[in-house]
Amino acid sequence: MTVEQTPRATLRLQLHGEFGFDAAREQLPYFAALGISHLFVSPILTARAGSRHGYDVVDHAAVNPELGGEAALRRLVAALREREMGLIVDVVPNHMAVGGADNARWLDVLEWGRDSVNGEFFDIDWEVEDPLLRRRVLLPLLGAQYGEALRSGEIALRYDAGQGRFSAWYGPHRLPLAPRSYALLLRGGGPALSALAPRFAQAQRPGSLGARRQAFAAACAGLRESGDDASISALLGQYDGREGEGALRLHRLLEAQHYRLAWWRTAADEINYRRFFDINELAGLRMDQPAVFESVHACIFRLYAEGLLDGLRIDHVDGLADPRGYCRRLRARLRQLATQRPDHAPRGPAYLVVEKILAPGEKLARDWQLDGSSGYSFMNEVGAFSHDGGGEPALAWLWSERGGLVDFAAEERRARRAVAQDLFAGDFNACARALHRTARARLETRDWTLAAVRRVLLEMLVHFPVYRTYTDIRGRSAADVAIMAQVLAAATQGVRPAERELLARIDAWLLGEKLPAQGPQRRLRLRALARFQQLTSPVAAKAVEDTAFYRHGRLLSRNEVGSHPDRFAMSGAEFHMACSERLQRYPQTLLATATHDHKRGEDLRMRLAALSEMSETWAQAVSAWDQHTQSLGTPPDAGERYMLFQMLVGAWPATLRHDDAPGVALLCERLGAWQRKALREARRHSSWSAPDEGYEQACDRFLQALLDLQRSATFLQSLQDFVAMLAPVAAVKSLTQTLLRCTVPGVPDLYQGTELWDLSLVDPDNRRDVDFALRAQLLADAGGDERLFGDWCRGALKQALIQRCLQLRRRLPALFAHGDYRPLPLTGLQAQRVLAFARVYGSQVLLVLVPQLPAALMPQASAPRIVPAAWGDTALHLSGVLRRRRWHDALSGRERRFESRVFLRELLDRWPMALLSSDDPQAGAAATRAPPGHSATGRASAAITHAQAAAAPTAAASAAGVAARPAAPL
Repeated sequence: MTVEQTPRATLRLQLHGEFGFDAAREQLPYFAALGISHLFVSPILTARAGSRHGYDVVDHAAVNPELGGEAALRRLVAALREREMGLIVDVVPNHMAVGGADNARWLDVLEWGRDSVNGEFFDIDWEVEDPLLRRRVLLPLLGAQYGEALRSGEIALRYDAGQGRFSAWYGPHRLPLAPRSYALLLRGGGPALSALAPRFAQAQRPGSLGARRQAFAAACAGLRESGDDASISALLGQYDGREGEGALRLHRLLEAQHYRLAWWRTAADEINYRRFFDINELAGLRMDQPAVFESVHACIFRLYAEGLLDGLRIDHVDGLADPRGYCRRLRARLRQLATQRPDHAPRGPAYLVVEKILAPGEKLARDWQLDGSSGYSFMNEVGAFSHDGGGEPALAWLWSERGGLVDFAAEERRARRAVAQDLFAGDFNACARALHRTARARLETRDWTLAAVRRVLLEMLVHFPVYRTYTDIRGRSAADVAIMAQVLAAATQGVRPAERELLARIDAWLLGEKLPAQGPQRRLRLRALARFQQLTSPVAAKAVEDTAFYRHGRLLSRNEVGSHPDRFAMSGAEFHMACSERLQRYPQTLLATATHDHKRGEDLRMRLAALSEMSETWAQAVSAWDQHTQSLGTPPDAGERYMLFQMLVGAWPATLRHDDAPGVALLCERLGAWQRKALREARRHSSWSAPDEGYEQACDRFLQALLDLQRSATFLQSLQDFVAMLAPVAAVKSLTQTLLRCTVPGVPDLYQGTELWDLSLVDPDNRRDVDFALRAQLLADAGGDERLFGDWCRGALKQALIQRCLQLRRRLPALFAHGDYRPLPLTGLQAQRVLAFARVYGSQVLLVLVPQLPAALMPQASAPRIVPAAWGDTALHLSGVLRRRRWHDALSGRERRFESRVFLRELLDRWPMALLSSDDPQAGAAATRAPPGHSATGRASAAITHAQAAAAPTAAASAAGVAARPAAPL
């Protein structure tokens, strides 16, 4: 048995109680037939009961019993090994779920406070300036003001007879009482309880924490054994908040705890523990502490050492205090554990990737010792490649005519300002206080006020160009120096002239100048740096992905996780450059086009991308639809209506008829959920914290009227006709996206169910259960190409393309893992509409050709095919080791032979794209020696072929009188 340590192709599965390890195991025959080498699954450790995603971990020590527990995990891995497949799991080091009654570590913190053995496990600021929170943690759990919740009886004191312990409860939330409270509490009971009070008082005498915990446990055992239920019941009655005196007693008791109960709305302003974004129920962890690191990963490390896991995907790495240090520490531990793995387990380094969103020009640092990222960068690149930059002006005009802001950067700055001051006010204030403490510690800067620090800090956040920097005690990297210089240049224009000096000071405190070797300034500045770097990331995420993306509607296909709407399109040359750079930096990184976090499904995005090629037709349709909506009552505003039209065009199934009542009703339900979420995320007419239910209901009524079969029959017919015209073009773009994902440098990652057409919406729509039985049947019954294209709306065509690509990856693993990437030249009238490249490894060669902007080649097409004659004289030019080879056509199954020039009308006579392979030792003899630029593993810079690629078509193009498409200047 041979299981590859580095994946050939991964399949992402969302595990939950209704689809656990055993359910996944049942689908392995299908996944193997598709060509998958590794399953890539959502977090597997114990999560909150009923979790549908697993990111709300409550116990790092055990495999989630709702997924089947460790026994089911072992069954899954055994079945994977039988098929020579591996397993990659998602790991969540940044946070864990709190509240409720299921996180023992959190409950221990609430019970023992900062002295808890877990007091430094969570990222809690125990020394805030607010006296009500000093050495306490804010618990913003209450659905009403504290006093109202107290007097309503919703906060109740209860006794656990099995444990001999008291807790306050609010709904499902258990709030254990501090041991120091017991003596005073019991003295208010009857004689039997009062007699037990001294034992609890003695348990709190000065001494080691261990001794105090042991004494407290013994006292609780005594209380449990007393069995005086009547006295305890009477005691609890004294703390009934519905009674005047009871409310006061309960209040005094709560005020003596290590936590402060508060209305949920206080969180944004006063929270003193770091959260995952603005989610109160997900508390940040101190992963920079070695003990926390080991504890959180103990189960994962054991499973890896036992050969059950082969790789890890790290969730939200930007939330950590020191992402670089974390990744290096993780790699070192996995390297140590690799020596313990059993003989039957894959050998070699563990596969390790991180979730990371990169800004334009930003690179994932190579010294993090990773295999790459989780694939957002490729999603952005292939998305931009699929758009026609020539359509951007018309689309921008359409958006501006509906009141939209065309300048996305300005929209982002607005969102950043609002998010920092509203959603993250507490975190913002904590960072400002940390900087202010640094100022106060020096005579030269002590007069800078907290208000001034806040103003300057806000401008820095507004103009921050990336998610975060990665500065540590070593100082800034060259990349961080450049980022901070950009921030200072932009923020200088926004701050008051008198506060520009403070801006420079803050930059210096954030390690713009050398860190002192010791003393209070060192501690203060490191704390300020951590606060700052852990603030910029959530501000960016919520401002860009979850606010600006819902406000900016020029073309929603560019509003995707990891994408940058201000970069509308990407040329073929730029795409080549991105692929060549990936080969050099992270050749085994994941390549994703859909994830559990995407805003729109991969094929829905291609529907919208196709609009960039037919902007005039789109504008005419929208104008007609606008006229129809005037009869539907008060609609959403013009911008929201325009975004809704895009979603309708994108999500309308190609098989849906305008008079299909159940089908249209289902679409209406899905779009209604999307619309409500979009309104709240945009935070213009509604929001999560203050939903405007009247406006939301009006928008719901508008959508229902718009999709009413009688009232909007004409509109629905028009919509169906428009989709029928658009869908074949979009399908070609989808197939192009699929083929590129499977052939360019990197590891293709498939999200569950997307092997068929993926017209999903934002979560939870993109996390719906998948009908794998249907997909397995379609794969088994696929038939030949004519059937696939004739019934292309089912999606089996896309599935077949994936299978054929992955079968080729299985047959030629070294070529795909280490092969050179070489852009190929084209000539002819349609040369600008095609991208071609070769992968070369020794005698093995792969040739890939895809259309980039196919709409003009597909007038009135009813299927995703391009008539061969449409290519005219467009030709691909082969030189060097690519000439005079025997090729296997992986799509049509034919054996083919080409000389130096191949006309596309001949090459693309069956499919609108080409995938050919050749393993001809004689033809490839010249390529067996590693060309200049190759590493020992066979990787090479694509630059070695650029001169060849550029030279070949020049004479032919000149003779034919057409412009040659130049090779990418890499």
